[in-house]
Amino acid sequence: VQLQASGGGLVQAGGSLRLSCGVSGVTFSRYFMGWFRQAPGKEREFVAAISWTGSTTYYADIVKGRFTISRDNAKNTVYLQMNSLKPEDTAVYYCSADRYGRSWPQGASYEYWGQGTQVTVSS
Repeated sequence: VQLQASGGGLVQAGGSLRLSCGVSGVTFSRYFMGWFRQAPGKEREFVAAISWTGSTTYYADIVKGRFTISRDNAKNTVYLQMNSLKPEDTAVYYCSADRYGRSWPQGASYEYWGQGTQVTVSS
């Protein structure tokens, strides 16, 4: 199973980035997908999650209204559109896959993880 995250980079505050995560080795449409992030010296935190068909999405309060998670099951890819970025959004962003989606804010419930992509927001 491989989760390949991409799209990170350096952006000024107020800017936008779109992260992508391509998934292979599993039936993508059977997996609940999540995005998490980890900043230096901080614990990993939940960012967003999306159900198997994309009909339901979940967001951390700190990104609600700024970030949008989506998926394309035909392309085996999940996306994270990030707008109005702030310096405190700087972190390594990870995509993750969970077969059951029962505890979507909890990283421990996800079976598979990508390698992470760095997002740096300058002030």
